Amino acid sequence: METTELLKEIPSLDLLDFLSNDLSKKEKFVADLGKAFNNIGFIALKNHGLSEELRLSLYETIQKFFFLPDEVKQKYEFKELAGQRGYIGKRKETAKGFSKPDLKEFYHIGQPNPREDMPLNLFPKEVEEFEKLTLETFKTFENTGKVLLKAISLYLKLPEDYFEEKVYQGDSILRALHYFPILNPDALEEGAVRAAAHGDINLITLLMGASAEGLEVLRRDGEWIAVTALPDQIIINVGDMLDRLTNHKLKSTIHRVVNPSREKMGSSRFSIPFFMHPRAEMDLTCLASCIDAENPKIYVDMTAGEFLDERLRELGFK
Repeated sequence: METTELLKEIPSLDLLDFLSNDLSKKEKFVADLGKAFNNIGFIALKNHGLSEELRLSLYETIQKFFFLPDEVKQKYEFKELAGQRGYIGKRKETAKGFSKPDLKEFYHIGQPNPREDMPLNLFPKEVEEFEKLTLETFKTFENTGKVLLKAISLYLKLPEDYFEEKVYQGDSILRALHYFPILNPDALEEGAVRAAAHGDINLITLLMGASAEGLEVLRRDGEWIAVTALPDQIIINVGDMLDRLTNHKLKSTIHRVVNPSREKMGSSRFSIPFFMHPRAEMDLTCLASCIDAENPKIYVDMTAGEFLDERLRELGFK
């Protein structure tokens, strides 16, 4: 997709506008963010806090890990962690409603200083800088996510710090993804794709630019559109938990990662999203302000922990 087409579909916002002392800029950012999340559920964001140096170093480091032999990577895979920390092997995650597992492998990093009830992070000893760079990125994106949640709170006419205690030491995850090469396309099962159509589980997702194209978003008119972050942007999208909380006012939009053209199937694709989760005890009961005669309540009451557990079972991790 050409840049001009992208900007027509996915609004581009500047986080410095929200942080500005100019009240009109801050109010416009809040209004534009809310409008985008009402419509397509995605924005492109610049001045997000992640340096290009960190992004490039991180990608170089995670590539080193994923190019290790499978038997080395599997030292960091523990079934009892239900995919919440460490390595998750190839074809282990199946999107809700699909029978074929996704063509990917990934690595999960959680809170740098976990609560007592959280699993500890695992870091591969074979890759220098892996721990340092992933934790630095986690902290950067968590801080950016907290700022965005303040803007979302204001849009919903909630106190600006509404989410603050709910996401403190939350169950957020940094996911390093490798969509591995398909060396024999003729042997590929029908319906097997890099990432089948899905909505994210969490409150919001922050996604830095991937190493290759492939991400597509399902627009409300039913058309799939390609989305690629520009060099100075990250992509932000609404997750299912925020959708539930707002009674589908803010929309968790279905997206997917399609297989590349046949001539590119032998190459890897890397991607690093940050899934911002609240604490397990957060109540996701629909906000009363998002329910009216035209928009009746559509979700049953549930905590974030209950919803996460339900989705992990659907994905095949529990």
